[in-house]
Amino acid sequence: MSRRSDNVTKGVERAPMRSLFYAMGYTKEELERPLIGVVSAHSEIIPGHMHLDKITEAVKAGVRMAGGTPIMVPAIGVCDGIAMGHVGMKYSLPSRELIADSVETLAEAHQFDGLVLIPNCDKIVPGMLMGACRLDIPAVVCSGGPMMSGLVGGVETSLSKMFEAVGARKAGIIDDKGLLEFEQNVCPGCGSCSGMYTANSMNCLCEAVGIALPGNGTIPAVHSRRIMLAKHAGMAIMDMVEKNITARQIVNEKSLRNALACDMALGCSTNTVLHLLAIAKEAGVDVTLDTFNELSEKTPNLCHLAPAGPTHMHDLDNAGGVQAVLAELNKIGVIDTSLMTVTGKTVGENIKDAKRRTDEIRPVEDPYSKTGGLAILWGNIAKDGCVVKRSAVAPEMLVHTGPARVYDSEDDAIKDIYAGKIVDGDVVVIRYEGPKGGPGMREMLNPTSALAGMKLDKTVALITDGRFSGASRGASIGHVCPEAAMGGTIGLIEEGDIIEINIPEHSINVKVSDEELEERRKNYVPREPNVKSGWLYRYSKMVAPSAQGAIMLDD
Repeated sequence: MSRRSDNVTKGVERAPMRSLFYAMGYTKEELERPLIGVVSAHSEIIPGHMHLDKITEAVKAGVRMAGGTPIMVPAIGVCDGIAMGHVGMKYSLPSRELIADSVETLAEAHQFDGLVLIPNCDKIVPGMLMGACRLDIPAVVCSGGPMMSGLVGGVETSLSKMFEAVGARKAGIIDDKGLLEFEQNVCPGCGSCSGMYTANSMNCLCEAVGIALPGNGTIPAVHSRRIMLAKHAGMAIMDMVEKNITARQIVNEKSLRNALACDMALGCSTNTVLHLLAIAKEAGVDVTLDTFNELSEKTPNLCHLAPAGPTHMHDLDNAGGVQAVLAELNKIGVIDTSLMTVTGKTVGENIKDAKRRTDEIRPVEDPYSKTGGLAILWGNIAKDGCVVKRSAVAPEMLVHTGPARVYDSEDDAIKDIYAGKIVDGDVVVIRYEGPKGGPGMREMLNPTSALAGMKLDKTVALITDGRFSGASRGASIGHVCPEAAMGGTIGLIEEGDIIEINIPEHSINVKVSDEELEERRKNYVPREPNVKSGWLYRYSKMVAPSAQGAIMLDD
């Protein structure tokens, strides 16, 4: 059977290529085996990636045990927590496209027969998977695993509480000593931050899709089972190469619907909307915002991990993990159990013996809510939709009406929040933070956490054409589309306009007549992005709207 790697290892004409492999110490025997690209995002700037060198070595061991030749190649990554609240966050979402492009580049340039993708944090996971789907070659995702929760004042905690502690300090609820206790204890070591934030959401959804092995989403980074998982991932890719099972055979319309159902049950980050739309595009699958609401309306929310509740990823792992969640959902028929996964078994075979062991996973008969963790809203503010993490919204905020407090950047909004100028009932509107207008669609964990830390998350809503961290909670409504920079209605809202939000009814509207909005539009000139050079400038010119996953357009 011919292999892709034959293009760089076989025949007289390939002698120059082989000489370069020999220069690196590869042997003739190694070049006669399948060449497996091990794409590692190891770095010393992301807690979730600081240990990926160990995961990489374990994957390589698994590849060798199964008869392949592993070749480590790099991938970049941005730590969203460190990039939060300044210009660095503009680079986070765009980095997803660079990662996808680099996976494509490295795999095509060197003709790897298969890929093991080793990400862990927010944009790295979808970026790698997008690249694999684009290539459509055998691929397995093996993440680095979640961080353990920290301990502050005898209470388990995580990064979302750290950001909320800043708001509490600004409001005088805690002092400098209390803030320092949070700083030094919320993040105890390596791994992706321990709540159901974006990184852990995407790692769980890779497992639900079937492109990652069971346990990928929840086995803690510090557990020996994570090393074992990595070795088995190396073995699994060899099985996929032998059987020629490619990424798109696993990532397809049905498996993405499984992932969406799991998303709703887990109460994942709103960022999963952007990422699943983008992955679907690369896989040639038709997934829209309507698909999210369709699955949300018939899928119960079974988990309340941080920031929605007090539990963390190790609790979900102890409760049975993603496979137990899928088993619960299978009881009501929202999971397709016939689909093949990278285990070489079907979803049904994988979950055959899975069961919930603790109440961190609620039974489908007694869910937190009968509807899913995310909801898509529409209205005159968001004609193309917007998204809210419904499971992290207080019941009293599911329906809210209040006056708009309008800001043209996150920076301006956070100043007024910290200064105590936002009061009960307000609706904070932050615009020009979308994919094009930001550019880069910054996460806004600072303002949402400040409101929560000041005890305003149950009385104040926040809407934006930007996006939120998975660590955000409260009535935080993001991805408003069309964005202000593209002429969206959010750019027409004026200070004091009354905004009506009804999450159960999937609606969001400003109480201004169509005629008045049209009058405002006549004089409205969208503000140009404030970046005029470099990668972000190119991104702002080529990026699609958030309702299309903020992917890079081909033309």
